[in-house]
Amino acid sequence: MSEDALRTLALQVRNWGRWGPDDELGTLNYITPDTIAAACRLATTGKVFALGIPLQREGPQSGTRQRFNPIHAMFRDGGDRPRTPADVAEMQGYGGSDDWIVMPLQSVTQWDSLAHIFYDGKMWNGYSADLVTSTGAAKNSIDKTRDKLVGRGVLLDVARHKGVRALEPGYAITVADLEATAAAAGVDVRRGDLLLIRTGHMSRYLDRGNWRHFDLDPFPGVSVYAAPWLHARQIAAVASDNYAVEVRPSEIPGFRNPFHVCAIPNMGLTLGEIFHLEDLAADCAADGRYEFLLVAPPLPVTRGVGTPINPYAIK
Repeated sequence: MSEDALRTLALQVRNWGRWGPDDELGTLNYITPDTIAAACRLATTGKVFALGIPLQREGPQSGTRQRFNPIHAMFRDGGDRPRTPADVAEMQGYGGSDDWIVMPLQSVTQWDSLAHIFYDGKMWNGYSADLVTSTGAAKNSIDKTRDKLVGRGVLLDVARHKGVRALEPGYAITVADLEATAAAAGVDVRRGDLLLIRTGHMSRYLDRGNWRHFDLDPFPGVSVYAAPWLHARQIAAVASDNYAVEVRPSEIPGFRNPFHVCAIPNMGLTLGEIFHLEDLAADCAADGRYEFLLVAPPLPVTRGVGTPINPYAIK
């Protein structure tokens, strides 16, 4: 595949202007009150599956490309409680604790904002990349989505459909894979869906008990050729259990994230990465239900270009 072919795909799925010249939501516009109300009716058993990984120093980042794992520390703890009679009297026996966390917003389970990726100096809806400065994104920031990321979740467990614990690193998930997985699960992919794609890749690191090179190793993921299929089905957002949703190594040698280029700045498709799907996948396989209410709100970081999340799949 050449860069010319990538440009053809990018333009094929481009949604610029579809929701007006001032839009900053992209395909999240497909989520409506009606789709949310219908999704709420899918929560019938009260089972909740948390899809976020822990925020801790032992995480999936290797410290490359300026991303590191969350650093959590206390600035007030039990050692600071009132101890002397005078302090106890002054504080009336009261004490407490406080902590802080330092982290890149995209170092754990997270959504990318539509300001995250540029193509030809532009981001989603044709806004200039220059609108993202050292103070953040003046357009397409993650806080614009603060009331949008809820709706019908659909799990396509491609690895389980193919009868493997995890797809091979470097395996590109095709349209045929997605359609066959959906058909086998008896679920249809609809307009406004929040689509979760399980590759099984995370299970390798969970099984061995450490994240070493999770972000650097090759991994299975969505093929750039699947972008037109997602575009045609008017998907609201796509997330996966790998590092970048798309396959790596890249299908275009020397071009790091071709699917990102098609999805974020051109289609306006919100992407979610590093989702923990193991428990949800096991339950879906057990009861045969691959649709559920997904609640995955971002942190409303003003001018932010990404956000850590702990999504809930509710069945």
